[in-house]
Amino acid sequence: MAIQKPKANPLKALIQKARKPKAQKKLPLFEAMRDGETPTDSMLQRSAKDHLWMHFTRHSPFQDGDMNIIAKGDGIYLWDTKGHKVIDGLSGLFAVNAGHGRKELAEAAAKQMLELDFMPLWGYAHPRAVELAERLVSYAPEGLTRIFFTTGGGEAVESAWKIAKQYFKLTGQPTKTKVISRMTAYHGTSHGALSITGIAAMKQAFEPLVPSTFRVPNTNWFRAPEGFKSEEEFGIWAANRIEEAILFEGPETVAAFYVEPIQNSGGCITAHPAYFKRVREICDKYDVVLVADETITGYGRTGEMFGCQRYGIEPDMMITAKAITSGAQPLGALFMKDKFFEPFTKGTTTFPHGYTFAAHPVACAVALANLDIYDRERLVDNVRTNSPVFRKTLEKLKDLPIVGDVRGDGYFFAIELVSDKATMQRLTPDQRERILRGYLNPAMYKAGLYARADDRGDAVVQLAPPLTCGPAEFDQMEAILRPLLEEAWKKL
Repeated sequence: MAIQKPKANPLKALIQKARKPKAQKKLPLFEAMRDGETPTDSMLQRSAKDHLWMHFTRHSPFQDGDMNIIAKGDGIYLWDTKGHKVIDGLSGLFAVNAGHGRKELAEAAAKQMLELDFMPLWGYAHPRAVELAERLVSYAPEGLTRIFFTTGGGEAVESAWKIAKQYFKLTGQPTKTKVISRMTAYHGTSHGALSITGIAAMKQAFEPLVPSTFRVPNTNWFRAPEGFKSEEEFGIWAANRIEEAILFEGPETVAAFYVEPIQNSGGCITAHPAYFKRVREICDKYDVVLVADETITGYGRTGEMFGCQRYGIEPDMMITAKAITSGAQPLGALFMKDKFFEPFTKGTTTFPHGYTFAAHPVACAVALANLDIYDRERLVDNVRTNSPVFRKTLEKLKDLPIVGDVRGDGYFFAIELVSDKATMQRLTPDQRERILRGYLNPAMYKAGLYARADDRGDAVVQLAPPLTCGPAEFDQMEAILRPLLEEAWKKL
């Protein structure tokens, strides 16, 4: 009888394969840093191209060309790894309101790390979170006395929706779940926040998204339909479209309406005070939560601590982030009326939602130090004083044929580009591609200005510099933009 060979063990074969020595990866940047060498620009470029995936970024240009790698910030200026210096005309991303390189913020972070480096808010508090919550309430619009911390604006958008839905379930209105927001408005990238966002092109790759979100017109007066005698009349018309949407969906199904005091996407879209007054009336009438998204406008950018205070908005909830730490740490804070918290004080009721790093002790310590800077240097007053000068400086550009409108407020302005000023003709998709992405964005950076040429809506150049800026810096930005916009017109 022949002896049968034992069957091969597939698990043993896998183990033997795993034990075989693998070829060493070539990681020159890591190896240089391990050996105590200073990384060069070429090392960083190669490593970034091989391993880094940047956000909202086309990576195809970097197959042949270098990327801009920002290495240093001081005051209103940035430097890249090649030594090129630019004005930070966007405050990083609407965040670095107190300017770069603040020693006080670094010292606050270091001190807090040695005292308590980390503790979540899951069933436990810590002193910096308690102190910051009350400090924020001291600046808040009337009635907003409860703070829910997150790590950013999108998370706060998501949290506000979930709180509103659970609140209505706990108070006997379980079908109130839907959200209304404005056309072209951006509210974040998570599935819930992206569902509330009103930019179709940003959503298509990720559909289907969370259902039950609906859009109404925004308040872009420059692009208002014909027939309105005033911006006030147009604003009231736009607000009435919210009521129309509520009635169409059924008031018993609508939980919240989200609005930015100045809408970012589409280019710094403001609204007449009558709009916000009418919105408040509608939300009261149908028991809809009015959520003000101040992710960008919060902490002084409008000339008041919050845009709600400047424009007479009376929100039920208010989303803030970005400049709460001047961008030095990730942190968001959702303000709300205490009525939303009250049902959670009874029995075993819990809000089953939170984030590991929300209200991080270091972030809270940095936020407190940042607010000290605001108070000591009167940054909000600086914006209030100089905003008219900023507007007047940018409006000089309206003598150029490509500039159709200059709009915004505080230290947050957009320059809309047109191909025909008389008819307000929008740039075509091809012109946007060539002028905004192909020319203006790289040209502004090369000329010494970090800003944003954007077309999520109409084609605009946006400026939102640190709140420490003044007339001299406004003149520098205008002087950089003027020849570039003249050249852009020739390229149309």
